[in-house]
Amino acid sequence: MAARRLAALGLTGGSLGTFFVALDGYAERKAAKASGGGVHPPTYPWDFNDLGTTLDAQSLRRGWYVYQKVCSTCHSMKYFYFRELIGKSHTEAEVKKIAKEFQTVDDTPDDEGNDVIRACKPFDNVPQPYPNEKAARAANQGALPPDLSLICFARNGGENYLYSLLTGYCDAPAGVEVADGMNYNAYFAGGAIGMSQPIYNETVDYKEMGDNTPPYMTQIAKDIVTFLRYSTDITKDMRQLEFIRAIGIIIPCFFITVIWNKRNWGPTKSQKMIRSEDLRKFK
Repeated sequence: MAARRLAALGLTGGSLGTFFVALDGYAERKAAKASGGGVHPPTYPWDFNDLGTTLDAQSLRRGWYVYQKVCSTCHSMKYFYFRELIGKSHTEAEVKKIAKEFQTVDDTPDDEGNDVIRACKPFDNVPQPYPNEKAARAANQGALPPDLSLICFARNGGENYLYSLLTGYCDAPAGVEVADGMNYNAYFAGGAIGMSQPIYNETVDYKEMGDNTPPYMTQIAKDIVTFLRYSTDITKDMRQLEFIRAIGIIIPCFFITVIWNKRNWGPTKSQKMIRSEDLRKFK
C-alpha cells in the first residue's frame, strides 16, 4: 500500500513539474518578440479596448491619411486591402479614388509576357514601397523597415508600444553613445533605432482632408496607432457585435428553457408514489 502511494506521489509530482516547465517555456516564447529589451511602455486608456466600444471612424480616417503621407514611403502593408476601408472610415467612391493614387503590377501580363503596370483597385492590397528586400535595405542604410499590416500583434505591448515608440524619441542620456545614423529611443530594444523620428507637430495637415483636428504629435501618433490596430485585426468590431447578439439570444433562451423544464417536469417531481397494497386500507 505504501509503495502504491509513493508511486502515485511520484507520478503526480512529475506531471506538475512537466506542467510548470511547459508554462515557463510558453512565457519565454511569448516574451520573445521584436520589441523585447526596451523600456516597458505604459498602458494608455485606448477606448476601443473597452467592451461595447468600436474603433473611432474619424481617427481611422486620419490614421490612413498619416500612413499615406508619412509611413508609406518606407513601410509596406502587404496584408491590408483597400476595400477594408469601405464602410469603416471611407465610402466606396473615396476608396476607389485613394486606390488610383497607387500603382501595382497586374496579375495578367501583356501579349508579349511583359508586366502591366496599372492603377490599383479596391480589391488590391497596398503596394510595397520597394521592389524587394535588398532595395529596402539599400534605401535605409541597411535597416529593413517592417511591414505594418500586423505590427500591433507582432510587438510586445501592442498599441501601447507603438504609441510610446512614436513619441519616445529624445536625446541620449549621459553616458550613452549612439552610433552615427542611429537615433535614441528608450522603448526600442537596445535604445538605438535606425528610423528617424517620423512625426512632429504639424507633420501632416488634417485640414487638407476636411478635418479641423489639431495635428499635434500626440494626436498624429494616436491616429496612426488606431489605424494600425484596425489593420492588424479588422474583424474586431464584427466579432464584438456577434458576441453581443449571441448574448442577446442566449439569455432569453435560458429563461425559456428554465420555464419549459418546470412546466414539463414539475408535476413529475411533485407527485407521490403509493404502493398498490397500501390502497387496501381504503376499501
